[in-house]
Amino acid sequence: MTLRRQERKGSGYGLLRAVALLVALCAPGTVHAQATTERVVVNRFTGLAISGFDPVAYFTEAAAARGFERFEAVQDGAVWRFRNEGNRAAFLGHPEVYAPQFGGYDPVDVGRGKAVEGLPQLWTVYGRRLYLFASTTSKAAFAADPDGFAASAGRRWPKLKQELSQ
Repeated sequence: MTLRRQERKGSGYGLLRAVALLVALCAPGTVHAQATTERVVVNRFTGLAISGFDPVAYFTEAAAARGFERFEAVQDGAVWRFRNEGNRAAFLGHPEVYAPQFGGYDPVDVGRGKAVEGLPQLWTVYGRRLYLFASTTSKAAFAADPDGFAASAGRRWPKLKQELSQ
């Protein structure tokens, strides 16, 4: 009997598939949808800023690396994770340096007046600041004119940030 026929006969296959999907979505290491109504991009399921990636590791390891639960800190109402105590201490000492610019929202879209969450895996460090992007297209556009996009986003961010906090 094929799976389609089993589904039609009410074998519970559809329910099993739904449960498997739910388990996969809750598995550690899975990137979930993130909130877009916060001043800092926070995973709505876990409360983790930038999906638990260590913001300092972008600078020290030149990589998008997940932090660990044992090295957490709360900043701006979000839980941040780090790879080690040194990264945690560096962040707490200078969050304005290590936190992603524009709260982790894509600077290209922020420059257009829109809050579109950046993905921790699509990033660049430019001018000693971390930027996260929503797409490879945005990342490429930013790379072509980083000063222009950073300036445009910088002008629009205060108003957009205020709107996000309401």
